[in-house]
Amino acid sequence: MNKLINIGFGNVVNSVKIVAVIRPEAAPVKRMVQNAKDNMNCIDATCGRKCKAVIVMEQGQVVLSALLPDTIANRVNQKEGQDKLDS
Repeated sequence: MNKLINIGFGNVVNSVKIVAVIRPEAAPVKRMVQNAKDNMNCIDATCGRKCKAVIVMEQGQVVLSALLPDTIANRVNQKEGQDKLDS
């Protein structure tokens, strides 16, 4: 079942497919984002804002978000907690 979470500005991703949520400042992360852009595997969901989080998905896609990684992680954890209560 798809569990969509908001990653900012009305953009949503399937939280089941998230592998990692990381900060974009480190050089290896910058290289990963640039390689994803070159390979057309990068989705920019920042709406022109500064990228504060890089979301790595299962199939190798990279999603850029203007929200902090902590905010996204809290939303994923909150969604998982709600799903456990519902079942």
